[in-house]
Amino acid sequence: MNELVEARFYRKGEDRSADCFLCGRRCRVADGKRGFCGVRENRDGTLYSLVYGRLIARHVDPIEKKPLYHFLPGTFAYSIAAPGCNFRCSFCQNWQISQVDAAPALRSLDYTPPEDVVEAAVSGGAESISYTYTEPTVFMEYALDCAALARDRGLKNTFVTNGYQTPEAVEGMAGLIDAANVDLKAFSDDFYRRYCQARLEPVLEAIANMHAAGIHVELTTLVLPGQNDSEEELRELAHFVAGVSPDIPWHISRFHPDYKETALPPTPLGAMLRAAELGREAGLHYVYLGNVLTDEGQNTRCPGCGRTLIERAGFGRPGLRMTEPRCPDCGRDIAVVLA
Repeated sequence: MNELVEARFYRKGEDRSADCFLCGRRCRVADGKRGFCGVRENRDGTLYSLVYGRLIARHVDPIEKKPLYHFLPGTFAYSIAAPGCNFRCSFCQNWQISQVDAAPALRSLDYTPPEDVVEAAVSGGAESISYTYTEPTVFMEYALDCAALARDRGLKNTFVTNGYQTPEAVEGMAGLIDAANVDLKAFSDDFYRRYCQARLEPVLEAIANMHAAGIHVELTTLVLPGQNDSEEELRELAHFVAGVSPDIPWHISRFHPDYKETALPPTPLGAMLRAAELGREAGLHYVYLGNVLTDEGQNTRCPGCGRTLIERAGFGRPGLRMTEPRCPDCGRDIAVVLA
């Protein structure tokens, strides 16, 4: 197959330019140039995806690894990625594939049709396909084509994303993407500009839009010591999440030095525990600690009576103490999508 597939989420502009409205950058791409993501190229006024079907990673993972704790717990996700990203996070943990120059990388990547992805997911015993590792927004066309076929086979679809989708892109995801874990990296526009070369507001807008569209949303915040961990900022972040819905799970993740941020120390456990307290004080019902093992930090408890409903230890199969999305003790509805 030809490596070029015409992009969606763009309109043709003047002088053979292309106005991309896939992500919050809304790039105007001149003829012969690529957008900020490096994987959408304008050729004579037509915008093309360079990474359609070009997979750089594929694995079968526990869905808890995404992390998605409230969506099909105890199941496996067939996880795929194409190269590229629309952020430039200096602390990226998958920088070897997300920040790669797509042009030379594509020469070593064979084309994988969407049908093959779905067949691999089914044969691998997965109950969902996860678009992850890099930023799935930049291979949106391929992800949505896979998702449509997956739904026909009874599979669910999930995004692990930085949440930079435009309202138009979220509308395109609705009905095909069932769940998303969004990295809410901070609650400071200055942080987004300095560390990600992005902005905060489009992420907040996308989170609210996904929730309103019926997409199951969970959030992850990687806590960088001295950078996004002030009590004021974490409190504001938690209040924003609670304002969208107190049932949105918030994963507080421990930072480990990586990529360009090797001088920062790992996140102290005490800072993570305090962040979790702030989340609960803001009214969030489900707060979890990631990248660190604690006695209770991964377990799901009923916000009403406190009973442990899902017990987790690392990425092993969780212990489910519920058979329907309500507490067996007090009857309270629990915001979880069960297999």
